Amino acid sequence: MNWLNTPVKPLDLAMLEAAQAHQGQLTKPPGSLGYLEDIAVRLAAMQGSQQPSLERVRITVFTADHGIADEGVSAFPQAVTGQMIANFAHGGAAISVLARNLGATLEVVDVGSKANSAAMPGVIVNKAGEGTANFRRQPAMDGAQLAVALQAGRDAVERALADNMQLFIGGEMGIANTSAATAIACALLGKSAFEIAGPGTGLDADGVSRKAQIIDDALTFHHPALSSPLEVLRHVGGFEIAALCGAYIACAQSGLPVLVDGFIASSAALLALRIRPDAADWLFFGHASAEPGYIHLMEALNARPLLNLGMRLGEGSGAAMALPILRLAAALHGQMATFAEAGVSGKA
Repeated sequence: MNWLNTPVKPLDLAMLEAAQAHQGQLTKPPGSLGYLEDIAVRLAAMQGSQQPSLERVRITVFTADHGIADEGVSAFPQAVTGQMIANFAHGGAAISVLARNLGATLEVVDVGSKANSAAMPGVIVNKAGEGTANFRRQPAMDGAQLAVALQAGRDAVERALADNMQLFIGGEMGIANTSAATAIACALLGKSAFEIAGPGTGLDADGVSRKAQIIDDALTFHHPALSSPLEVLRHVGGFEIAALCGAYIACAQSGLPVLVDGFIASSAALLALRIRPDAADWLFFGHASAEPGYIHLMEALNARPLLNLGMRLGEGSGAAMALPILRLAAALHGQMATFAEAGVSGKA
């Protein structure tokens, strides 16, 4: 895992200043496009261009099973993970529809399910194991498995770069993965699961309370070992969360902008920034998850999601919904006329 120590690519600071100056010359009152102006300036600095573009987008959905599902923390059976992998492969999932309509390329990476995904069309099999262990009883994974899962994320980014992609969206699917994400958030933020845990796949209030107690029990059990972000990930995380974490770090190292999805993806982003704080420049956050713990992640990340639609599906779906906002911010920056070009009088 030495690759995690590779420095992050710096933003083009000269272009950052030039893009800020360019925004001041466009035919609009200064600041009137609000956060869209900040997005456009960052994209220009990321791509080193006054004409940023996000036409080529890769969406990668990482899938895995979780041993903590044995504790009854999900409203759905574990078999749904494999069934949803098949649904992704055949184009029937929400993210499949969104990718088609956005003109984005979609790939599915099985990084640790119990399913026979090798028989499914188009699924990339890069398994760290047949699901994690039950982290209420033992560490979710060993060091070798953690390395494989992190590398699966890096490999996905390398494929995106080889295909000349301009933006990376990471999605996830795995029954009980909100429990793993909650445990990660609690361990990194020093909070109880009763502050973070939510309904996930649709638990009622009693189910959420029971889920929170199980997670708190697990955190108490592992507490002496939770000495670093990687150890938190190894003890209470999931293979697909590790892959997302690895992908975000690899994107920042390579200079590929990222649009982060909701609660689970943001827990992976928090891990990534605890490992490499300098990766923050390369992350945009797509939407405000309806999971109650999401607000705590945004506060810790000092992040601002683009949308708030009450979504909590995962798969990368909320980030995909926000993609047009990034595209339009880039288009406005690159295509609006300046005062001089349009013959419009500037501010007195």
